Amino acid sequence: MALDVVDRIIAREPVNGIRIVGVDGPSGSGKSHLARELADGLRAPIIEIDDFVSWDNFAGWWPRFDAQVLTPLLRGEDAVYQARDWTDWHGSTLGGWKTQPWAPTVIVEGVTCTRRETVGRLAYAIWVEAPAPLRLTRGLRRDNQIDEKEQLWRTWMVEEEAFFAADGTRERADLVVDTTRHG
Repeated sequence: MALDVVDRIIAREPVNGIRIVGVDGPSGSGKSHLARELADGLRAPIIEIDDFVSWDNFAGWWPRFDAQVLTPLLRGEDAVYQARDWTDWHGSTLGGWKTQPWAPTVIVEGVTCTRRETVGRLAYAIWVEAPAPLRLTRGLRRDNQIDEKEQLWRTWMVEEEAFFAADGTRERADLVVDTTRHG
């Protein structure tokens, strides 16, 4: 499947000389796995939204991502951004700086990365989905280092559903990928 998608992405015209590919969808849907497959096929770097988002700030991180990543890449510049410090599991503490050199194709991966503000700025948008119970199971298995993980995940899933419905994210996607069969 990834090779077919790679061909579709390569066929797309760049935006301002760059193909930024967004891999979006609710948490636990399989975005990271798909992004890694695409990165291999496209020989492209991945910028993870996990470097921006936090449990207590579902969507408010966007201005920093836009200013430090999306806008510079679209100007032909490197993305220089301050990453989220996940040693502060519940907060929004920022850690060290990262630089992603400009490349002809860059993948951005993570929840809400293809939101309405990206229209006309991304070359290709992918929506990844799976049923909520499966996503919750995947998330609880992955985030096993915190005690109140199930409540955090359930609250997050409600916020995601409301955001995506209001934003129309799925409906704008160039491709919808269902990962139910991938457990």
